[in-house]
Amino acid sequence: MVDLKTPGEIEMMREAGNIVARALAAVKGAAVIGTTLKELDDVAAAVISGAGAEPVFLNYHPKWAPTPFAGVICASVNDAVVHGIPDQRVIRDGDLVSIDCGARLDGWCGDAAISFVVGEADQADLDLIAATDAALMRGIEAAQPGATMGDIGHAIAGPARIAGYGMLESHGGHGIGRTMHEAPPVPNEGRAGRGLTLKPGLVIAIEPMLIRGGTDEYVHAPDGWELRTASGARAAHSEHTVAITETGPQILTTL
Repeated sequence: MVDLKTPGEIEMMREAGNIVARALAAVKGAAVIGTTLKELDDVAAAVISGAGAEPVFLNYHPKWAPTPFAGVICASVNDAVVHGIPDQRVIRDGDLVSIDCGARLDGWCGDAAISFVVGEADQADLDLIAATDAALMRGIEAAQPGATMGDIGHAIAGPARIAGYGMLESHGGHGIGRTMHEAPPVPNEGRAGRGLTLKPGLVIAIEPMLIRGGTDEYVHAPDGWELRTASGARAAHSEHTVAITETGPQILTTL
């Protein structure tokens, strides 16, 4: 069942989203060559706890996962697309890092992700990140009241496919509210005019995941969590929590 939020509830979600945005900014600022992913996790944990919120990823245990998730953030590097566990791996010069973060404040959740390169960047990686960010913004712009889920997917995937990028197979965004994952699913590819009609009060996480080289396929890492591109190509992930309102989409995970 799709749960529509009141304007007051959306404002409460905006407060949670602001904490997520602050945590992501702090993590990006701390991500230098030689830093471990666990150190980045500690940075996010400090921001979230310091704001009186709680991390929603830590100990999250969906049915498909072999173990509870062991981090406050997902930290995915290079060919890892999503769900990377923040461990003792060291960030190296030129690494493409994707950070996903979620927090709950007073019972309401926010969820967002960013990608960036540490050190000297390959132009193709910068182009990939820019294309992923652009895909996210197109999806947000399409999230107008009266539009459809298919409109969001069409806006995200159309230009990305034309530019030669792949998209993580069988994964997309989701509804969000009192829990991190709620109905409805939010596709990263779709047909315009098809699917659920977007109504004011709907809050969703829109999150394109683009892959260099046009491949969509992925494999699970041995830990059962991290998803890596089957081709070994690099990937990027960008996400915002977005509320559908009478006047258009509002991004809730901003500073």
